[in-house]
Amino acid sequence: MIALFDIKICIFDKTTSPDAYYNRRMSHKIMNEFHMEGRMMAMNLPIALQLFSVREDLEKDFKGTLKQVKTFGYDGVEFAGLYGNEPETVKQMLAEIGLTALSAHVPFTDMMENPEKIMADYACIGCGYIVIPYLTPEYRPGEEKFKEVISSAKLLGEAAKKHGLTLLYHNHDFEFEKIAGAYALDVLYASVSADLLQTEIDTCWVNVAGENPSEYIIKYSGRAPVVHLKDFYWDGKKPDKMYELIGIEDDEQQKETGTFEFRPLGKGIQDFTSILGACKQADTKWVVVEQDEAWVGKSALECARMSIEYLKSL
Repeated sequence: MIALFDIKICIFDKTTSPDAYYNRRMSHKIMNEFHMEGRMMAMNLPIALQLFSVREDLEKDFKGTLKQVKTFGYDGVEFAGLYGNEPETVKQMLAEIGLTALSAHVPFTDMMENPEKIMADYACIGCGYIVIPYLTPEYRPGEEKFKEVISSAKLLGEAAKKHGLTLLYHNHDFEFEKIAGAYALDVLYASVSADLLQTEIDTCWVNVAGENPSEYIIKYSGRAPVVHLKDFYWDGKKPDKMYELIGIEDDEQQKETGTFEFRPLGKGIQDFTSILGACKQADTKWVVVEQDEAWVGKSALECARMSIEYLKSL
């Protein structure tokens, strides 16, 4: 894959200020350093699979799918539901198969309804992290209820700590709406202390929002224990029903515009050597592969296998 941030020649002319010229040179230098770091440490970070990626397979054969994930070479898993299995049963399955229970995505409203049970269940399985994965429209930035997200994150962070868990927030692109000149995502992290809330930066959605994923990971150095690796291709235009791609249905009838598709790692436009280098700089502990929808012509499990093979080839 062609790197997005290879060193370029900067032409200094009367239209380029000295400061701009210096900043461009330094930006390319930093990105090149991330590339070198990424190549050196791609295999040093443990790799988990976000199980939402293979949800249909889990519905058919939960334990069998976990076994396949292990044979691909994954070290751990991040849950998105237990598919009717009891926490103790899941714990036993993972021990037998040899997978680490890294974390779990649990809907925000579900966590708020019964935080003690949610935290206890995933602590029983052995998870180290519990994650707010997504906000429904009424809770997003720009809506009055976004204030509830901030206050609730503090309460959930405390509840998580009681059970030996760390609360994370998994972003999409809608958190990059600005509030008083700052991104809502940054407002959230500034409003809730790091001991109660850490980041789970989704590199795809950071890119879609127009920001550099590597730079955003570095921005939260020491507060980015888990990073989502996700590849994609698009024509630069967001589809009107963007979130139907991740299983969120929209009842509104809209004319579809824009081309967007999720792809296995290395098959899209993301620069993962740079991203992995940034993970090292930020002291990231785990990376998580996620692919919301299978690539055309490939099964979800094939995509999961292709992604980890790509990471191990770096």
